[in-house]
Amino acid sequence: MQQDNSEEIHVNMVAIFRSRICSHMQVIPVLDNMLSLDQEFKEVLSAKAATENQAAARMLLDKITSEPRKLGWFEEFVSALRAAECTQAAMYLSPENLPSTREDVKHDHCEQLITLLYPQLLQKLDSRDTTAKCHSKGIISREDLDVINGKQSNHEANRELLSRITKKKNWFRFFVEVLHEMGKNKLIEEFTGGTYEEFLEGTENMEDACANHESNCLDDSVTIQQNGSPEVTADSSSPHTSAQSDLDESINKSTESREHCGDSDLDESINKSTESQENCGDSAEEDEPSTSKDRASPVPEMTLRDYQTEVARPALNGENIIICLPTGSGKTRVAVYIARHHLDERRSKDLPAKVIVLVNKVPLVDQHFRSEFHPYLKDRYEVTKISGDCQLKISFPEVVGKNDVIICTAQILENSLMQAEEDEEEGVKLSDFSLLIIDECHHTQKGGVYNNIMIRYIRQKNKNKKLKKLHESEVPLPQILGLTASPGVGGAKNSKKAEEHILKICANLDSRIKTVQENIAQLENQVKQPYKKVEIAEDKNKSPFGDKIKDMMISIEGFSGLYPPNDHGSQSYEQWVVQKEKTAAKEENRRQHVCALHLKKYNDALQIYDTIRMNDALTHLMKFYDEEKKKALMLNESDGGPLSEKIDETDRFLMELFFERKKELEELSEREEYENEKLTKLRRAIMEEFTRNSKARGIIFTKTRQSAVALCQWIDDNEKFKEVGVRAHYIIGAGSNSDIKSMTQNEQKKVIQKFKTGELNLLIATSVAEEGLDIKECNIVIIYGLIHNEIAMVQARGRARADESALVLVASRSSGAIDHDTVNVYREGLMHKAIQKVQNMDPYMFAEKIQEFQKQTIVERKVRKKKDLQKVYQKNPSKVTFLCKKCQSLVCSGLDIRVIEDMHHVVPNPKFKERYKKGENKTLQEKFADYQTNGEIICNNCGRTWGTIMVHRGSELPCLKIRNFVIKYEDENMTKATLDVWRDLPIKFPAFTYLTDDDSDDD
Repeated sequence: MQQDNSEEIHVNMVAIFRSRICSHMQVIPVLDNMLSLDQEFKEVLSAKAATENQAAARMLLDKITSEPRKLGWFEEFVSALRAAECTQAAMYLSPENLPSTREDVKHDHCEQLITLLYPQLLQKLDSRDTTAKCHSKGIISREDLDVINGKQSNHEANRELLSRITKKKNWFRFFVEVLHEMGKNKLIEEFTGGTYEEFLEGTENMEDACANHESNCLDDSVTIQQNGSPEVTADSSSPHTSAQSDLDESINKSTESREHCGDSDLDESINKSTESQENCGDSAEEDEPSTSKDRASPVPEMTLRDYQTEVARPALNGENIIICLPTGSGKTRVAVYIARHHLDERRSKDLPAKVIVLVNKVPLVDQHFRSEFHPYLKDRYEVTKISGDCQLKISFPEVVGKNDVIICTAQILENSLMQAEEDEEEGVKLSDFSLLIIDECHHTQKGGVYNNIMIRYIRQKNKNKKLKKLHESEVPLPQILGLTASPGVGGAKNSKKAEEHILKICANLDSRIKTVQENIAQLENQVKQPYKKVEIAEDKNKSPFGDKIKDMMISIEGFSGLYPPNDHGSQSYEQWVVQKEKTAAKEENRRQHVCALHLKKYNDALQIYDTIRMNDALTHLMKFYDEEKKKALMLNESDGGPLSEKIDETDRFLMELFFERKKELEELSEREEYENEKLTKLRRAIMEEFTRNSKARGIIFTKTRQSAVALCQWIDDNEKFKEVGVRAHYIIGAGSNSDIKSMTQNEQKKVIQKFKTGELNLLIATSVAEEGLDIKECNIVIIYGLIHNEIAMVQARGRARADESALVLVASRSSGAIDHDTVNVYREGLMHKAIQKVQNMDPYMFAEKIQEFQKQTIVERKVRKKKDLQKVYQKNPSKVTFLCKKCQSLVCSGLDIRVIEDMHHVVPNPKFKERYKKGENKTLQEKFADYQTNGEIICNNCGRTWGTIMVHRGSELPCLKIRNFVIKYEDENMTKATLDVWRDLPIKFPAFTYLTDDDSDDD
């Protein structure tokens, strides 16, 4: 019932503010973020929006509000408006940001000023300069910038600019600032009725500025030409024009409508909905809150439990501390409390105060902002968030300067620290912050981004000691606050090694570790441990499906002369065959290279068979061979020759082997008596919990994306699960190295939200859900055939937080998972003992140990850096060429390669198109902030995949993946190499620019 009320409120909001939403929306960028709409409708609407934006906007609103409405339509639409930076339109759909009647009138008057001064603005503004400055002020987006700059004439660009800035929140003030910076003082006087200084002093309220102008400017009459552009003609006898009267009348009608409807009945119902969400301290809102401090919603009262106060005490006293509390005990809430105390304390003493919160996963940025830091700090402090997928490409130093609390991914801070080393104004320094909070701080270890940041901290701390001896000013450093549920023991087998691991974490964070000692009973009462159950699946004596696949692998091994030292289907076999594939490519042994690739796919199928169903393993192989066949046919069709000429003896043998045995594999996959025994155990665990508890919620943790998706399909296909009310969905990560389409952050959020509301009650997840994600407490957590360490075990167990919850481990007897679980339990015990010992260590001994480990880290870093410098040789990129890994044909020279954003290696040379064909790959059709991948590129000669087609800001570019090539060096010491990642290639390629040597003036 509550959900229905919410739905009705959303539809009413769109209806009431329909005209204003339409006038303040740019349809095309909004459509880019509306993933639920079908592609055909989006294409029609985009074409309409190109000529009639408001008409397209009305069509869009009709579509999304018409019944049956798609689940989550309102949240998606609001998110799309924000992502497209239609901030003014988004305000009308956000209860916390809803403009008052006065603000609406103010905005309308300011828009009218643009209308009055339209001809002067078109003529007097330099579009390039104005657009760049408006972008720097944040009143046009990156996409706006590209569209405006793409216009042919200055007048056209200015028209586009003026139509777009009025769709942004608070645009008027910033536009006046732009005019001032450009020296357009005459225009400012016409706009505001006074000088820029008078505008700053006397117009805190923008409508005052507009009112001043009306008395000076409205002696002019405005006639609207048929083409829609205004023409100003002097007419002193006409103090008020018909157009102005019509506008004022429409504003008054709109105002009256708001006063009678929007500001009373609607607002009341919206406020109830908003309050019900915000009164839950730990619940997350789906919509992003405003960073404004004058939000109508109250700041929740924040009090700590005794055990939370105990661990917070050292940090409240200004010490560097690692807080170690179990999942579900409120670590983040403690961090918010400490942050507020820190800011209050320093501000009261007139000391600089700024907090930065670092996370290791993008979804945690939004989660910490919505659920914790913003709700509890918004009354006094500016809180913001920024992550790598943020579409607002704003300067990070600017974000830091304008806000009191910044929540971001650690890599953003690290990138900015590196930029500051090259140019102080382009980056930030650690001294810009007074408190550094590191979430999931057990990741502060060798090679991690957290550790890179902390090494800078430790170096500066050592420099400060020298400065102090010289009686010189020290560089201020932030207080450190680390948060973790489990620092682990780093594979330790005894107490001494476990203590050493904990001490190293402390040294890396330059902090003491703190757990609960005085209030253990309260903590244990708050965080209940789930009941643990182990389901062991016996290994079957007969496995004809697996045996058939192994027979096929033996045939391929005999044909290629590859003889494995390891068992088929094992992890060690996979490592062996991957290495053989690389070695064969370097040695130009095509037969072994291609056979190794196919053996890898068969080994994958055996691993899938061991985890999921036989038909899932078969589907994996069929998908691979169908793709190989399609590529061969594509090469045949394009060249016009017979297929037999396009594939050699090896390809023919491998294709015939599979398609000859395919029918036999299909028949075996339908034999239920040979089905995976672990699935039987899993079925029993799920059915028991959901039969016993009609309100059950659960998570199944599994190893791969493929197994997560396949398990979800298995549950959907089984009617028994539906009978007990199981509603399942998978949640997987955002990487791209998989046959399975990854999930975007937005898709993950939608699934989690459905799980919270009960629309879904079972998640099948990879490790993406182990740490940090705000997932509702569960009755049952199942670890399915997964071998992990003690940290992951603690994290997974922490998801089972409901009363009388269960943790179930399902594994086969031969997998080693049961034995590994026993080891994890032992290591967890070691960890707790080690933490207690380190926590109670003599302060002088602790400081000595920490200093020793920090010196060791600095020395290791120097040695590693020296080795890296020796490896890197900055030769001309022409010294390398790239060969196809399968057929050894020439792909390109290093001179052809350009780099986008220091990571995407593209070949913009038009002649390169002659060497590849474009294929389709559904898992690659994804959109990102500035680019999208849409299909793949394959070798013209042999069909080997080389990479993807990347659409970057309108330009279609072939993007290469280095693992698909053999690199040939023009160097006596190095001849050929195969690499997995571009960073291992010691050559720096130039950055991509739109203008290349091949461009002509005509283009």
